[in-house]
Amino acid sequence: MDFEYSPKVKEMQAKLLAFMDEHVYPNENTYYDEVAANRAKGNAWVPTKIIEELKPKARAAGLWNLFLPKSPRAPEGLSNLEYAPLCEIMGRVPWAPEVFNCSAPDTGNMETIERYGTEANKDEWLEPLLKGEIRSAFLMTEPAVASSDATNIECSMRREGDEYVINGRKWWSSGAGDPRCAVYIVMGKTDPEAPRHSQQSMILVPSNAKGVKVHRPLTVFGWDDAPHGHMEVELKDVRVPAGNLLMGEGKGFAIAQGRLGPGRIHHCMRSIGAAERALELMCQRLNDRTAFGRRISEQGVWRERIAESRCMIEQARLLTLKAAYMMDTVGNKVAQAEIAMIKIVAPNVSTRVIDWAIQAHGGGGVSQDFPLAYSYAHQRTLRLADGPDEVHRNALAKLELAKHMAGAKEVEMPITRGS
Repeated sequence: MDFEYSPKVKEMQAKLLAFMDEHVYPNENTYYDEVAANRAKGNAWVPTKIIEELKPKARAAGLWNLFLPKSPRAPEGLSNLEYAPLCEIMGRVPWAPEVFNCSAPDTGNMETIERYGTEANKDEWLEPLLKGEIRSAFLMTEPAVASSDATNIECSMRREGDEYVINGRKWWSSGAGDPRCAVYIVMGKTDPEAPRHSQQSMILVPSNAKGVKVHRPLTVFGWDDAPHGHMEVELKDVRVPAGNLLMGEGKGFAIAQGRLGPGRIHHCMRSIGAAERALELMCQRLNDRTAFGRRISEQGVWRERIAESRCMIEQARLLTLKAAYMMDTVGNKVAQAEIAMIKIVAPNVSTRVIDWAIQAHGGGGVSQDFPLAYSYAHQRTLRLADGPDEVHRNALAKLELAKHMAGAKEVEMPITRGS
């Protein structure tokens, strides 16, 4: 068993770390200042100049579309195992992944179109997404039902001739606030009378289609995450060509299993990066401050928290790398337990470490002077996004119990999104 990254990955790590040092960290506050300035002018929902300036530099450095494995349209794509340590580095700054065209939900949407779309779908939507010319959103969660159980979804997709007519209301549609968001992947029901897991389908919907209305941005602990945003979207008698249906009617759950696996592991990789940065900031702060006659870092409670943080981060990283390895070698279905485990572990580790880092910074920790409060809000939300902890724990327990039951049936992993 080899725990070393490959020479290729080490070279990419060095290149990415250098890029972050030269271009991302020095401009971290530039991004937030630009969003604030746009808001002061009356519209925060516009792309930032700083990200648009950095995109060509990332592409020129060979740090573009690293997330998409085995795609002839993105030959630079890495395997999940190769991408993991690079995604972790990007996760240290919340807006950094977009610079490399590796941000959610675009990564999951691009992989979905690549795996399940027609060549015409790919020409129309995947190509401009891979070039970073447009953005996308994934519309699954609904405000009226507990979307942690995706069989509850009520959005209807009715076939009429060569079109589907879509009616429903979605929320937590991340990315739909961006004016460049040109396409949605929408999950809804094509046949409410079909077996429970064959009722749902996924379809590509242009964001400018007649009947689409973005009602409002939702806030995350008070942040609206402009210009990305998490929107509430109404679809009223929206008509799209039947050719926009992905894979066929009743295949929504199968697609979701394929899409949400990579999406979850990418979140977990970024969570580890956020935890690493929080630990660095914690140690620096504790070394710099004195209280009651000695450095705070010399006090036992803080040394215990530092040690515990390092242990938790290493455990989460190793589990994430194992899941990535299994996804590459045996596929998402066989790796379903490991994917569930990391989705439970990584956000809980990152929120614990960030919480301690906030405590180490005192009042500064919850202010805008440090990245910790914003990072905590994102990581805490990940315990809900792509399924709440409770759903993943329940599924994992079923898998474990099935090992010890005679004649146990195959465990059906849940498709879950939000709450």
